[in-house]
Amino acid sequence: MLISCTHSKQVQSQPTVQTQPQQGADSLKAAYLRFPTVPPFEILQVDSVTTFSKADLKKNQDVLLMYFSPDCEHCQHQTEDILHDIQAFKKIQIVMATYQPFESMKSFYEKYNLAKYNIHVGRDTKFILPPFYRIQSLPFIALYDKKGNLITTFEGNQKVHKILKAFGREE
Repeated sequence: MLISCTHSKQVQSQPTVQTQPQQGADSLKAAYLRFPTVPPFEILQVDSVTTFSKADLKKNQDVLLMYFSPDCEHCQHQTEDILHDIQAFKKIQIVMATYQPFESMKSFYEKYNLAKYNIHVGRDTKFILPPFYRIQSLPFIALYDKKGNLITTFEGNQKVHKILKAFGREE
């Protein structure tokens, strides 16, 4: 599977609901559209011992799940944009996952001083997220509401105000 860095693209604004499903049509949809809730992910955190999973998410709080590559410039810019306006994300849980080598992830974590923020960063060691979302471009962002239901997904850099607007919040 080839995943590349790219410019912004909104992938899904709301999960599609069909009233008359066609036979076999569901099996052709990406898993995140068939199961529009937070996926059963588990990431290995920077300490290389602790995992963080769906079960560890705080209840009744929005979730921003970002799949990234530490050496992707678009991912770096997206991280910088979020950190620049981090106060606007104080009631949003941020989870950042990658499949890139552990040392690259750790360097990224340290470069952006992510320990300072309530951002969970880890390695998707089981490679669950790319096929679940059919990720083609990075950064990939999935937004979930307080009940864990999919709001929307994006591929590529997004302006902070666009992310916050999708959550129903303004800067």
